[in-house]
Amino acid sequence: MKGRVLIIAGSDSGGGAGIQADIKAVTAMGAFAATAITALTAQNTLGVHGILPVPVPFIRQQMEVVLSDIGADALKTGMLADIPVIEAVAEEISRAAAGIPLVADPVMVAKGGQRLLEERAVEALKRVLLPLSAVITPNLPEAEVLSGREIRSPEEMEAAAEAMLTLGVPAVLMKGGHLPGDVVVDLLVTPEGTTRFEAPRLKTRHTHGTGCTLASAIAAGLAQGMALPDAVARARDYVRAAMATAPGLGAGHGPLNHAARWG
Repeated sequence: MKGRVLIIAGSDSGGGAGIQADIKAVTAMGAFAATAITALTAQNTLGVHGILPVPVPFIRQQMEVVLSDIGADALKTGMLADIPVIEAVAEEISRAAAGIPLVADPVMVAKGGQRLLEERAVEALKRVLLPLSAVITPNLPEAEVLSGREIRSPEEMEAAAEAMLTLGVPAVLMKGGHLPGDVVVDLLVTPEGTTRFEAPRLKTRHTHGTGCTLASAIAAGLAQGMALPDAVARARDYVRAAMATAPGLGAGHGPLNHAARWG
């Protein structure tokens, strides 16, 4: 086991997304997962049915005790919910984890449509957390909110990512799964240029937790010393394999097979 990842995110009682998916993905990559849970959700493949916030001082304490003892080689953030949580997490990262690469997944809305980030918290996310990241991993609806741009093509994806670089973010992985077409295009955009990833679209309803899984797999790669493009490529291969071999659970957006073999 190589690489330590501290995951700061919400819990998914259905096991398909959130902290549960994060732990499974990091473990599948051969790294060690520690957690700071920001919220509990009552959730299944049909949606989020309830949210119980974790008190901010306890979120801080979880981060502090993990970082002071176990340590971390990479961080990953997911559901942060509101301004006090965002500010507290950013403060703890700056205080106790400066220089450790952060993969920030700007989780805003669950697959079933439930908001997981208050609308008024978006500016706080942009101002205090995203500039601390090594890479952010928005899907297209999230990227439209963060960039203030409509995105209807790979070219508009790249333009939106370049706009997000002005927030102080060194790299943006634009996930293109929301665009129509038989080929899914993802773009890793940095000030040095753009790396394009393409793959045939998988025809499946089992997509619950794909964003969490991808971001955590990338974080595991960074924790293991991989270059960002290589970590992204490995994570994408893993997520595709996990989708292709999904166990077929639930009546809605089903979970992935996090034990999938890939490569």
